[in-house]
Amino acid sequence: MTGVSVVVPTLGRPSLTALLSALAAGAPAPLPVELLLVDDRPAPAEELELPPGVDAKILTGRAAGPAAARNVGWHAASHEWVAFLDDDVLPDPDWFVRLAADLTGASASTGGVQGRLRVPLPSDRRPTDWERVTAALADGAWITADMAYRRAALEAAGGFDERLPRAFREDAELAYRVRAAGWGLVRGSRTVTHPVRPEDRWVSVRTQRGNADDALLRRLYGPGWRGKLDIPPGRRPRHLAVTAAGTLAAGALVTALLTRRRGALTVAAAAAAAWGAGTAEFAAARIKPGPRDRREVVTMLATSAAIPPAAVAHWLRGWFRWRGARPLETAL
Repeated sequence: MTGVSVVVPTLGRPSLTALLSALAAGAPAPLPVELLLVDDRPAPAEELELPPGVDAKILTGRAAGPAAARNVGWHAASHEWVAFLDDDVLPDPDWFVRLAADLTGASASTGGVQGRLRVPLPSDRRPTDWERVTAALADGAWITADMAYRRAALEAAGGFDERLPRAFREDAELAYRVRAAGWGLVRGSRTVTHPVRPEDRWVSVRTQRGNADDALLRRLYGPGWRGKLDIPPGRRPRHLAVTAAGTLAAGALVTALLTRRRGALTVAAAAAAAWGAGTAEFAAARIKPGPRDRREVVTMLATSAAIPPAAVAHWLRGWFRWRGARPLETAL
């Protein structure tokens, strides 16, 4: 092989400096390497600042999300292999050495080699809900926190689907098309650490925007899209049921107040009970494995009430937006 291009899309977060410093301090690569940073900041006031000893080419993204930024990166790459890293991971000191071993050991039919992901969790208490969500990345299939693709495989698949604007499912969707184009995907031996970034208590509600992307994938790949893309089952049917119960309760209560009909009040009470039971079950499922301190319990109670309607609203938004959507063409 001729070498590897390492592509890092970034929004200029402080974690980028730690990533670049780790690469510079690690064992040197036993093969030619070029480092490409895709500056995807919407309105950068100044140039990206690189740590001493880091030689990188900076490309300008379109602020259209990580999928689009990675496309900018791999199109500019000059080597046979393109290794994608997220800007919030920390490569092990031997990352370049193990990357070279992963890629040189890949068969001719292998289109991609995934790195291993380590998520450190507290040792003195149970992890919070957000920490558990981050830790689940370690078991993700073909995630681009550390994923190397043969350039020919990217060309055959058509690259990342830029209709997926978040760091959510865009890597699994590409992996599906790479395999559909006849390439194999394997796991390698190199490792990066993905620290849990600090977030406020409403992060789990904000992440429900990803349901719009799920709706696109459902449009593209049909009812079995989760199985095709190696995505684990979700709670959307339960969220829909809880949201429907809450909506019915509110509507029936308004009707009861306006018409003074006892039947409407009975319906409101029954629907409210169903909403309460569903919300309590969801909150309990999230509270049980966590630290169960006051802050976490309050956060789980509040967000468990907000997540179902947020998830359903984003899903419906995506479902209507992407009607008629078709998968990107894959070269066979």
